[in-house]
Amino acid sequence: MAHGTTHQHDVVIIGGGGAGLRASIAIAEENPSFSVACVSKVYPMRSHTVTAEGGAAAKIKPNDSLEDHIYDTISGADWLADQDAVEYFVNEAPAEMIQLEHWGCPWSREGDGSVAVRPFGGMKIERTWFAADKTGFHMLHSLFQTTLKYGNIVRYDEHFATRLLIDAHGRCRGCAAIELLTGRVRAILGKAVIICTGGAGRVFPFTTNGSIKTGDGMAMAYRAGVALKDMEFIQYHPTGLPGTGILITEASRGEGGILVNRDGYRYLQDYDLGEALDVTDPRHPQKRAMELGPRDRLSQCFIKEMWAGRTIETRDGHVVHLDLRHLGEAKIDRKIPFVRELSRNYAGIDPVHKPIPVRPVVHYVMGGIDVGGNSATSVPGLYAAGECACVSINGANRLGSNSLTELLVFGAQAGRHAARFAMDNPGYDVAELEAQAEDEGARIRRTWFDPSRTGGERIATLRTELHDAMEDGAGIYRDAESLQAACDKVAELRERYGNVTLDDRTHSFNTELTAALELGSLLDVAEAMAHSGLERTESRGSHQRLDHTERNDDDFLAHSLAFRREDGGPPRIEYGPVTITKWPPGARTYGAESGLKRPRGDGT
Repeated sequence: MAHGTTHQHDVVIIGGGGAGLRASIAIAEENPSFSVACVSKVYPMRSHTVTAEGGAAAKIKPNDSLEDHIYDTISGADWLADQDAVEYFVNEAPAEMIQLEHWGCPWSREGDGSVAVRPFGGMKIERTWFAADKTGFHMLHSLFQTTLKYGNIVRYDEHFATRLLIDAHGRCRGCAAIELLTGRVRAILGKAVIICTGGAGRVFPFTTNGSIKTGDGMAMAYRAGVALKDMEFIQYHPTGLPGTGILITEASRGEGGILVNRDGYRYLQDYDLGEALDVTDPRHPQKRAMELGPRDRLSQCFIKEMWAGRTIETRDGHVVHLDLRHLGEAKIDRKIPFVRELSRNYAGIDPVHKPIPVRPVVHYVMGGIDVGGNSATSVPGLYAAGECACVSINGANRLGSNSLTELLVFGAQAGRHAARFAMDNPGYDVAELEAQAEDEGARIRRTWFDPSRTGGERIATLRTELHDAMEDGAGIYRDAESLQAACDKVAELRERYGNVTLDDRTHSFNTELTAALELGSLLDVAEAMAHSGLERTESRGSHQRLDHTERNDDDFLAHSLAFRREDGGPPRIEYGPVTITKWPPGARTYGAESGLKRPRGDGT
């Protein structure tokens, strides 16, 4: 490694999105003298937080309560959430949201000047703060601009972290990262490390996730011996725009949009999600009912309608319609203007005049890097926050609008505790860590730039086969046969991955190399997803087994833990306890307030 490619800081953050930025502010506040490194493969404003539309949940209105938010979250998670973590999250959420306003986030307001909130799926009370329907955009801007006032936050933009650096005492002390401009592998060292790299939706072919969300942080932790927890739980959002992966935000249903099948019939009323009130009824939309049921249930209802032949077949697959026309142009333009813009630009449809075709789309990974109290992993000095982490508030199904608040609450927690660890464990051997980074650079050169490497496998071919295997084998509905097929295919692809050959052997902004490294991350993450799903022989939340259709609390009220095997074999799956405090597991019901399951109508 060339001289000058080692950089020393107090804390290293990998990932420049909402969680990473919030963590960096928390560190700067915890110890203003600390040097904080923010390592990101993209500029912060290109991180995926910027795409979030609908809002962020926190108790603010007098008709709401912390206990209601806790219960909605735990029941929405199908009782797989750790209740102590949920209690901490809900209690911290309001202060974080108010702090973000003080940092400049322009929350939408009511006529009296109070913060506006909208209903979201699975929640009995309106508690989702929003900034029109560009909430993530405004949150990320506010966080990023706030970081600029701290002179001790150093950004390493367009640096792709590929390996965690662990000292002789087993403590995480930095990362090796490729500087994309030059292709050099740098050692970026610190006394503690926080992973905030987001999710891994790109394991699947049709996803709302941007191309950068390839599970790199999850894979790095997995390779370092940290378990990936609850990886079988993949959230499909019920309203994706076909052919694009673009999300039509849940806010559109929170404002009163309805889902109808090919007959114009509101089919959700046939799936124990409540009664379809007329859209002019002042009780519409109903909380925790119909279109405001949880995302897993709505996505599963779509599949059942498709199996029954009641969806609409298009060149981009089967769809149903999201109808917003009754809201009127003024409300659409005031509350969800971005929905109208996206629909017009990408589907050629103006929702003021026509319904929007939608279908379920992979949106979020409930599982992730196993973290416990204080957002700490099993490796001392290593923390994680945001979608890449599984702090266990989302369980088997995340409620919409909890994730943006999670970035703030647990980004701040991880930052504070990483700073304290760094203060308590200041010393490390620079030469030892530099040697690990040099080994990583040599591995990358040997693997991808050796002219004798001519295996002939193509990145795009393997990625497409991975997409097909995971969609077919680990989609909304699974069984032992489909999951085993996915496990077998991932193992085959991992073997073939060793024969991938690059055409581009240059060093500056080698996007083919980046894609190859990302494919390695996707394969590691997919392995954990498929094997965790195969071992969980029950149906819970987003994990629906056709061959094990009931929830089984006796055997599976537990977190799955996937550990990577050094010999390249399938992961070792273990189970850990779920923390229950005040809310014993019960039946997960929706629509109870409005009463009933109505018989199928004729579309009128």
